[in-house]
Formats: sequence, structure tokens, C-alpha cells
Amino acid sequence: MRFEFVAHRPGKVKSLLKEHDISKGLLAKIKFKGGHIWVNEREQNAIHIVDVGDVIAVDIPDELPYEKLEPIDMPLAVVAEDDHFLVLNKPSGVASIPSVNHSNTMANFVKGYFIKQKYPNLQVHIVTRLDRDTSGLMLFAKHGYAHARLDKQLQKKVIEKRYFALVSGKGNLDKHGEIIAPIARDEDSIITRRVHHSGKYAHTTYEVVASYGDVHLVDIRLHTGRTHQIRVHFAHIGFPLLGDDLYGGRMDLGIERQALHCHTLSFFDPFIEERVTHELGLTNDFENVIIALENDNR
Repeated sequence: MRFEFVAHRPGKVKSLLKEHDISKGLLAKIKFKGGHIWVNEREQNAIHIVDVGDVIAVDIPDELPYEKLEPIDMPLAVVAEDDHFLVLNKPSGVASIPSVNHSNTMANFVKGYFIKQKYPNLQVHIVTRLDRDTSGLMLFAKHGYAHARLDKQLQKKVIEKRYFALVSGKGNLDKHGEIIAPIARDEDSIITRRVHHSGKYAHTTYEVVASYGDVHLVDIRLHTGRTHQIRVHFAHIGFPLLGDDLYGGRMDLGIERQALHCHTLSFFDPFIEERVTHELGLTNDFENVIIALENDNR
């Protein structure tokens, strides 16, 4: 895959490419695994000196797949796709990556999809992941360079994810809220988390979209990405998610997984130099709960 850049100042090729997120590691891959560097259509190396206006082109070699990741042919709900990124609607009940307990995961499905589509790059690059029982938008990079460029955005926290959740608790839930509370591992579990002063900074904001008695549909924005952050924060303020038995959520309203759905994903696409936003509506299980609650409240 070829990428072109125009030099805006004199300097070494590698210095100018670094400004476009081409790392030393990627330069080594270009050098030793079949890639090329061109300056004004003549092949050069990374220490070649360029002048203002010179056109630098890099050919990045194709990526071989990770052999340990088994490809699985499974239909995917593709929301958007181009040469660099793949956005999927992940169903609940499917893990993002393989583990001891999970082998039929989104990563396996995406590898199967890449092979079926006969794409030249077969490594799976997950940019944003979701818990197994959380549904909604997931972002994949289709090559390592695209992943590297979005990693910078992840570090700067400019990739925005918003979630719908159904929560329930006693008392009033403010129409707009901000939860800033550190999250740490639970002392008695390797899975659960808790709010504790020893934990890492965590920041969540929300808006109540609709209320059905003591159940509320909330629109949530994450400002940090701690494990189980939304689930822990809402349990902390006394409004755990429906279906979330791990954190005390109600299990009597017909939803058997934590009622959490990533409905909006927004990031700056560095290849078209525009911010792109993808959105989804509510899932069927969310809608079924809401319809039942509306009928009960009539």
C-alpha cells in the first residue's frame, strides 16, 4: 500500500515521515520486508535529505496474519468500510478478543472476513473494543499504519464513544450528571472493579433521555476508558445497569445482559482529513424493555 506526502521543510526523510506517524518500527518493516521509499519517483533511503515541495512516497509491505488467531467465517454487520478502517455493529454475547473462555470472538470473525474478501493485509487491528455483553460500534484498522495513526488519537482521548444504558435505582437521578471517581480492582476478584481512592482517574458524563418510573434511559459519554467504567460508576451512584448481576443490576425486566450499547463512534480520519461519526439506534432487547415499561406505566 502506497502513501504520499509533500515535504514542507528541508530535512531527512525519516524526520518528515515521523510527523505522519510513521515510526522507526514501520520504517524498519519497509526496509527489511519488501517496502520502498521514493522521493520524486526515485528510490531513496530514510536518511535522504529532501527539500520543500519534494514528494515522498512509501510502499508499506502487506501484513501476514497472526497464525494463532483462528479465522471464523461469520456474517458481520458492517456499518462502514474503506481502505483503512472497518466499523462493525457488534452483537451482545460476543467477546472482542480470544481468551481462555472465549474463542468465537469479533477478532476471529474479522480475520475470516479479511480472508474471504482476499484483502492483502490480514492482521486484525482492534482500535476500540467492547465487553462481551455490550453491543454496538467497534472500530478496526485494516493495516498497521492506520492503527498507529488512531493510537495517537486514543492517547489524546479524541476518539469519542457514546453509549445508551438502562439503569435503575431509588431516589432521583439528575437529568445531567458527571461522575468523577477513581476505579480500582476489587480486592476479592480479578474480574470486578470498584470505586476506591487507590484506583485510576475515571470520568463519565451522562444525560437522561427518558424515564419510566425508576428506570432511566441514559446517554453516556466516556472521557476515560477504565475497565467496566460505566457499570462501576452507575452502581457507585446507586443506579446499576439493568441485567448487570455483577454490579447489582435488576434482573427482572427481561434483559439478561448488562443494558449497555455503544451508539456513537466519532474520530478524525487522517487519510481524508475529516472527522467522521457513525451512529446506531437502540437494540431490540432495549426496545422490548422500554415497550414493556411504557405499558406498565399507562
